[in-house]
Amino acid sequence: MLFRREREGDYEMSERVERGFFLFFCFLVLAVEVRGWDWDREKCDLFTGTWVVDESYPLYEPSTCPFIEREFRCEPNGRPDRIYTHYRWHPLACNLLRFDGRDFLEKMRGKSIMFVGDSLSRNQWQSLTCLLHSSVPNSTYTLTRVGDVSTFTFTEYRVKVMLDRSVYLVDVVREKIGRVLKLDSIEGSKLWQGIDMLIFNTWHWWYRRGPTQPWDYIQLGSEILKDMDRMKAFEEALKTWGKWVDANVDPTKVKVFFQGISPSHYNGSLWNEPSARSCIGQKTPVPGSTYPGGLPPAVAVLKSVLGTIRKPVTLLDITTLSLLRKDGHPSIYGLTGAAGMDCSHWCLAGVPDAWNEILYNLI
Repeated sequence: MLFRREREGDYEMSERVERGFFLFFCFLVLAVEVRGWDWDREKCDLFTGTWVVDESYPLYEPSTCPFIEREFRCEPNGRPDRIYTHYRWHPLACNLLRFDGRDFLEKMRGKSIMFVGDSLSRNQWQSLTCLLHSSVPNSTYTLTRVGDVSTFTFTEYRVKVMLDRSVYLVDVVREKIGRVLKLDSIEGSKLWQGIDMLIFNTWHWWYRRGPTQPWDYIQLGSEILKDMDRMKAFEEALKTWGKWVDANVDPTKVKVFFQGISPSHYNGSLWNEPSARSCIGQKTPVPGSTYPGGLPPAVAVLKSVLGTIRKPVTLLDITTLSLLRKDGHPSIYGLTGAAGMDCSHWCLAGVPDAWNEILYNLI
């Protein structure tokens, strides 16, 4: 009889252990569903996925963000549809943690973040300031501009979110012959010293010509040219920037990101809609996870140069996910209204919020 009770006790103990393991497993599954945790985030490709409708988006209402510049304020500018604000980026192999502005500010307490680049950097900078402000709407902030540097400071957290307008990353210098784009000079980098997180970008201006081209000559080494292959010039500038990263960045103190190539949508043939000559009237993303028109050639150039940099630089590889969003641009609801057609920048709330949600997951 004693033997039988011992066996029954063993059976009961085994049953309790199995029940415990089952409950623990259920907790982990629930955690993945609720929190978006992944088994191995480092191996997850956050940039391959699809856009899904999520009525809990956008993460903020543009009306609560009075500092959004007019060119990104599509709804107040008259855009009648709102479905473009209700899409969430969903990677195929894992889940993204939903952006938590308070958590972001706590992680960055006492630190500085600087976006360096052109108006696409400004697009992402304004997105991040709106995401953070909407999370702590009663927290005091200041917004200042000195020269080409704009600074949004969350005073309670002592967090600075900055923007340095540097469209080529390398220098444009006014000399006797005129304005010279110096592909191997990066004196503007003095503004980047002492920043805790740097997010770089350049591409949007490299093929500009005529009145909007802000230089008269290109200099590479001792050679001064009236013009050169623009993709080659882009590559040389990236190499100069990469050398600066290797020479000046301490990875134990500074995180470096590159925004990637933000695409435009002016040719409907690239998304299998040949009749479309721009993004106007587009209301839904390209379905699926691949873009019919493929990637812009600049992506390969960028990745090639990044591969030569010794210090760690994380690529925010936002090109494909942004290519899928032909519906996300201001079109005629941007800075110049019906007189212009903007299929390069992005409405806010909108696509850049996903870029920053990925950035949040990466940090």
